[in-house]
Amino acid sequence: MTPCLLALDTSTDRLAAALQTPAGRWCVNEAGGALASARLVPLLMSLLADAGVALAQVQAIAFGQGPGAFTGLRTACAVAQGLAFAGNTPVLAIDSLLIVAEDARAQAAASGLATDGDWWVAMDARMDEVYAAAFRYNDRRSQGGQVGQLGDADRNGDHGDPDGDTSPAGWQLQVAPRLWTLPALVDAWSATPPARVAGNALAVFADRLPAPGASAWPRCVDRAAALLRLAEQAWQRGEGRAADQALPIYLRDKVAQTTAERQALRDATTTTAAASPLAWPPSAPAALPT
Repeated sequence: MTPCLLALDTSTDRLAAALQTPAGRWCVNEAGGALASARLVPLLMSLLADAGVALAQVQAIAFGQGPGAFTGLRTACAVAQGLAFAGNTPVLAIDSLLIVAEDARAQAAASGLATDGDWWVAMDARMDEVYAAAFRYNDRRSQGGQVGQLGDADRNGDHGDPDGDTSPAGWQLQVAPRLWTLPALVDAWSATPPARVAGNALAVFADRLPAPGASAWPRCVDRAAALLRLAEQAWQRGEGRAADQALPIYLRDKVAQTTAERQALRDATTTTAAASPLAWPPSAPAALPT
């Protein structure tokens, strides 16, 4: 039976929210960023109301756990935790880069293109850095299962694949999400050129991040639907966890100094200036000889 799932993601400048019930799916994609913290909860409540579903009926709450924008990740985790605690509901943590990959895969499939194989995801992380990871997609449909899920044959170890492919259908992680400098990612791609790149980094960095020969998927078309598909797959795999485990993946330690760090820097600057042999303000220059 189709599970009742509520899903949300605010890891980018777009807000994605979705609800799945046995009666159907509701997906919303809209502007996020600074608006997300005020908009997210009312939007989720509106989805529940439109579907005629109470929060207590939701079986799991999925959220984009990162990497991504600090404020957006904190917002998503806080909302997921709050709703999960309120309903004693498990949470499903979904890799935000995988959401990008899944959306690009769906675009490719809708265009009649092959989706099997490796997909890099590269998202602008600001400060000349990139959040990037590589995933491999296998669209083999297991007997008794759906794409991205294990069928009975897979669970029993009897795959029955004439080509000898025993990997489960769906996504597999190849290169774990990390924060890359541009030179490091360029070097990695020079050694092993990507066939497909999803995410906005190619458009943002242009010639500074070359990927010759790769098909580019720079824009998410329906992030909410992609998140919901991944959430259902995670639910079927039994990946629900307690509400207090709704934790973000930041990758970057921080992007701003704390108040104490700013004060320490000011103090150090003052001390350095006081110890300098240079006088301030400088004396007037000596008159030039005539």
